[in-house]
This record gives sequence, structure tokens and C-alpha cells, in this order.
Amino acid sequence: MAIETEFTPLASAVGGALIGVSAVLLLYSSGRIAGVSGIIRRLIVPSSDSKPELALAFIVGLIAAPFVWTAATGSAVVQSVSENLPLAAVAGLLVGFGAAFGGGCTSGHGVCGLSRLSKRSLVATIVFMAVAALTVFVSRHIVGGGA
Repeated sequence: MAIETEFTPLASAVGGALIGVSAVLLLYSSGRIAGVSGIIRRLIVPSSDSKPELALAFIVGLIAAPFVWTAATGSAVVQSVSENLPLAAVAGLLVGFGAAFGGGCTSGHGVCGLSRLSKRSLVATIVFMAVAALTVFVSRHIVGGGA
């Protein structure tokens, strides 16, 4: 069985633009980078200047977005997630380790860091994307399962 990914250029462009606008608004309004791992860290381990209420609002927005989309459009958000819980747990731990080791996540480095012309973010984003491409290749063509 071939795995196909639907090409959605308009939705992707609009989504990318919304991510960019939200990153700029967060930076402008709070001076904070819109990196999800940093936002979660500020929520879990708040400090005097971390503004955990803004972090909570951001996370609530992430969770609420699919419900808002469904209410606004009448069509549900389609998302496929592996039913293999041990695999999902290992994947989550690897992503968490990678975000901690890389000093941030794809949103912080790829969206915010690159837009600030950070060389560190450029290297991190290249590594993230290369590992992602390798993972998809291995899972689709070597393991033969699905990603």
C-alpha cells in the first residue's frame, strides 16, 4: 500500500502566513520567541519573568484550534496518529530530547530563528529537516510501514 500525502498549497500558504503573523505578534507583544518547547518550559517551570499566563494561553490556543476550525467550517480536522503507543512514546521522548539538545524546537529555530538570521537556528533547522527526511524515507521505504 502506497502512502500518499495530499498536496494543499493554498491551505499550507495560509497556515504558514498565520504562523508567521502569530510569531511576530508574540514577539512584538511580549518579547518572546514563539518556540513551542520554550513556551511549554515557561508553563511547567515558571520564573518571575516567564509570563506563564501567556504560555498557558498559547497552549490552550493550540488545543482549541481544531475545534474552532470545525465549528467555523463544518468540516473536521483530519489527523492521523499512530495507534502504536510504545512507538509514539519513544518518538515523543526523542523529540523532547532533540528539542532540549538543540536548544529549541522547529518552531523556535525554523520560524523565529531563521527570520532573525540566526546561524545557530540555520544549523538546527537543517539538522531537524534532514532527520525528518531520513525518518520518512526509512519508515516508508525500508521498514515499509507508514509515517
